[in-house]
Amino acid sequence: MQSLELKDRILFEDNHLFVVNKLPSEIVQGDITGDVPLLDLCKAYIKAVYDKPGNVFLGLVHRIDRPTSGAVIFAKTSKALSRLNEQIRNKQIHKSYWAIVQQKPQNDADHLVHYLIKNEQKNKSAAYDSEKKGCKKAELKYQILQTFNGFHLLEIDLITGRHHQIRAQLSKVGSPIKGDLKYGFDKPNDDKSISLHARYLRFKHPVTKEDLTITADPKPDPLWDYFLKTL
Repeated sequence: MQSLELKDRILFEDNHLFVVNKLPSEIVQGDITGDVPLLDLCKAYIKAVYDKPGNVFLGLVHRIDRPTSGAVIFAKTSKALSRLNEQIRNKQIHKSYWAIVQQKPQNDADHLVHYLIKNEQKNKSAAYDSEKKGCKKAELKYQILQTFNGFHLLEIDLITGRHHQIRAQLSKVGSPIKGDLKYGFDKPNDDKSISLHARYLRFKHPVTKEDLTITADPKPDPLWDYFLKTL
C-alpha cells in the first residue's frame, strides 16, 4: 500500500481525529471491487508512522461517493467515534460541497426540497417533487459562487444526508454535475470523476469541544484551479 502518500492529504490530525482529503477514484470502505479502501490506507499510514503494534483502531464517521472528492472524517478512538456518531444523528456536523455544473440553475440561490427513492439494483436515486411511497425527504441549499467558460460553481449546504442526494437533486432541476453520466451529464470527465467536492466540514471536536472548520482543496484541474484562484 502507498499509505505514506497520504501525508499531503491529511487535513487534520490529533489523538482523536484523522481527517483526509479523498481522491475521486478512491472508495472509502471496502466493496465488491476489491480495491484498497481509504480506510485501510489510513490505518496503514498510522501503523507505519507511529510504529503501532497489532491492529490499528480507526472508525469511519461518514462516507462520500467514489467519484466524489473531499474531506472525510475518521475517529482514532472509540470515544471520539461514539461522540461523532451522536453529532451525525443530531445533525451537528455541517457539510458544504462545491459542484460544477454547465446548465445554470433557474435561481442564483435556492432551497431545494425533493423526495428521493433509491433503486438498489442501479445504485441510483430518483428525485420527485411530491411525496411517494418509500421515499425520503431530501433538502439542500445552494448558491452560485462563480461562473467561468460556460460553467458555474455552486456551494451546497446539506440539510439532510440521502443517497446521491446532491447529484439527484441538481439533476432534477436541470443542472447535472459535470462528468456525472449517471445523472444526466452528457460526457465524462477525463479521469472518470464527477465535479463534486466535499469542501468544508464544520463540527465540534468530540473531546476538546473546540469548533472546527476543515477545508479541503479539489485536486489540480483547470476549472477547479480557476475557481480556487478567483474566490
